[in-house]
Amino acid sequence: MSSDSLIAFSESLDLLEWPRLCEHLSHFASTSQGCRHCQSLGLPKDLQTSQLMLAETMEIGALDQLIEGGLSFQGVHDLEFILKRCAKGGVASGQELLLVAETLASARRLRRQIDDYELRPTLSALLVDLATLPELEKRLKFGLEDGGRVADRASKKLLGLRLQRKGLRQERSDLLQELLRRYGPMLQDSVIAERNSRPVLAVKSGAVAQVAGFVHDSSSSGSTLFVEPERVVILGNRLADLDARIKLEEELLLAEWSAAVGENFTSLQHLGEVLLKLDLALARGRYGYWLGGVPATLYADQSAPLSLKSLRHPLLIWQQRRQQGVEVVPINVEVSSSLKVVAITGPNTGGKTVTLKSIGLAALMARAGLLIPCNGTPSMPWFAQVLSDIGDEQSLQQNLSTFSSHIKRIGRILDALANSPGPSLVLLDEVGAGTDPSEGTALAIALLRTLANRARLTVATTHFGELKSLKYNDARFENASVSFDGETMSPTYRLQWGIPGRSNALEIASRLGLDTEVIAEARDLLGLKGAGEINSVITGLEEQRNRQQAAAEEAAALLARTELLHDELLARWKKQSEKASKAQELGRQKLERSIRDGQREVRELIRRLRASDADGELARRTGQRLRRIESDCLTQPQRRNTARWTPKVGDRIRILALGKAGDVLEISEDGLQLTVQCGVLRSKVELDSVESLDGRKPSPLKPLVKVQAPIVLGKSPEVRTSANTIDVRGLRVGEAEVVVEEHLRRARGPVWVVHGIGTGKLKRGLREWLHSLTYVQRVTDADPEDGGIGCSVVWLC
Repeated sequence: MSSDSLIAFSESLDLLEWPRLCEHLSHFASTSQGCRHCQSLGLPKDLQTSQLMLAETMEIGALDQLIEGGLSFQGVHDLEFILKRCAKGGVASGQELLLVAETLASARRLRRQIDDYELRPTLSALLVDLATLPELEKRLKFGLEDGGRVADRASKKLLGLRLQRKGLRQERSDLLQELLRRYGPMLQDSVIAERNSRPVLAVKSGAVAQVAGFVHDSSSSGSTLFVEPERVVILGNRLADLDARIKLEEELLLAEWSAAVGENFTSLQHLGEVLLKLDLALARGRYGYWLGGVPATLYADQSAPLSLKSLRHPLLIWQQRRQQGVEVVPINVEVSSSLKVVAITGPNTGGKTVTLKSIGLAALMARAGLLIPCNGTPSMPWFAQVLSDIGDEQSLQQNLSTFSSHIKRIGRILDALANSPGPSLVLLDEVGAGTDPSEGTALAIALLRTLANRARLTVATTHFGELKSLKYNDARFENASVSFDGETMSPTYRLQWGIPGRSNALEIASRLGLDTEVIAEARDLLGLKGAGEINSVITGLEEQRNRQQAAAEEAAALLARTELLHDELLARWKKQSEKASKAQELGRQKLERSIRDGQREVRELIRRLRASDADGELARRTGQRLRRIESDCLTQPQRRNTARWTPKVGDRIRILALGKAGDVLEISEDGLQLTVQCGVLRSKVELDSVESLDGRKPSPLKPLVKVQAPIVLGKSPEVRTSANTIDVRGLRVGEAEVVVEEHLRRARGPVWVVHGIGTGKLKRGLREWLHSLTYVQRVTDADPEDGGIGCSVVWLC
């Protein structure tokens, strides 16, 4: 990139007030190092880095929202200078080494909170090679106390020296107290003073010869001399020697620990870089959530469209919230892939320059991995360059606004476009202004056509009417305008697409009280030039646009009401379905309880009849009770369809004994037995024990001739057939009892019950129930060829 290109890009950042946004971002950093880097935030050089930074922002921002009080970087310090000194063989102070230990502990805590590859793959990848050096941290914290003082426990030698010093200090203190009492009359004061870090006594000048020692100082009047007694001097010299030895030992320990830090320079430097990246990502996330921002979708294809719905200027949001500014008016920016130039027109102070800066800052924020303050899902190409020429008093730094300075800046912009590949965004304010209008118009048209060929998107503001007609001759051009309220004579700051704007100079002048004769003559001059008709056409377009906007808003409101009604109906249907399912389940449970109660009562009646003391009256009452039970159980609601039907393979039928639906898998040759799949249960049932889902009784496939043979007393057949076999696998014990009892009633010999092996719960439950039946003689396991232990043979009395 040439020097002119660098200057153009740097000027653009200043004109868009990017440094001010970075200053705002720095308020959300957690560390001093992060704050400094935010203030000079760099921009990624490629799309992949921007996407990576955005992923970091989203992951750490979501985690920060989940943790009560947010992520804390307390204990993380800037170790750059400490590490460099230790790596070069220098010695760090105890306080600096404590900062290293605290940073290691904080890094370990943050890694535990962040490391989750499934939820946060981007951040977890940062932590893969992170070394938190727990041994070094433990060593430093063991040897140092709060405040950085080397602890007594750091070495035995240091502990011994400090104990000696403590003893000598106590000995000197006791000696000084004794001398105070002895020389009391010779002293001006009974307080032990200090001169040159040595304890002294305030001796009267006339008695100084009686106190042997070293004179350190005297009072201003000369009446008092400050004397260190001779015996105290000896102890002081010993203490000074001990202090020197202690200091040497402390320096040796600090040098040893500093060397250990220097040995781990690479690991600690990498740790500092990772912590800085995490801090910057957290600052971006917190700033984005504070703005109410959303992530942008960036495309490598420079022909990708640009979509920003309800975009708000981030610096105006800061002004609104932190400085009690006015409410920010959002704008919508929709640029298709075929558009290259957008010309924005409208009155002064209408928001044209704010629109330029909002678009430019949105592109820079997306590139830097920041969230954009807008709604929906913003999308745009990844702009390698954002170049601008904005010279107005709204900029924090007053830029030159003469025609020559604009031309020089535009020249640098064209040079940057020629020397730097990749999609570029160019923002021009009042293009062609500052010179003769006719020449300025021609220059502006030529410049915009050139930029249409070189830049991905150019957004320019202008008051030249000729620029408004470019879209009708070139499909790459589009018009936009900032709206103006004709009643209040004030701008609304809203951006309208497809309609050129009016300057409204005469309306504003009339509102401000300019002489009516001047206004009238100006209107006549405009009429002669045809400008009045153009303004009338623009006014009509604006009114039509407002009507369409109102109709669109009404349609959106109707759609929202329709969606709410749909959701309400869906919720009611789900509630009704749940209610019906619940009622069906309650009915099934009630039926099961009724069947169980009936079974228990019938078994009890049979037991009474078989008792030895049963008589005729008991048999009569029992018969009446059985008839009532039969009448109650056979009472069924009137079925809507009494027609008969013939089942086929694949039909869905209802098993009467279970009250459940199943699918017909197979039909026997005689048509009297069906193989049915009911849930996980696969069993064979008689034709007359099923019905269709609409209540129709089945009819056999072919007319059958039934021959009533006389019952021959004697031993029944003991051969297993499909007629005397029941498959109850997959049923619960209670359900299986119902099916087995139904077959036992019609049985004329042994019955084979296939229950499977499984956990054995079904087999045990059936065996216990069968042994309780008085008409069951015995229950045995089937022969191996008939199922073995997975099948029970029920022998009847």
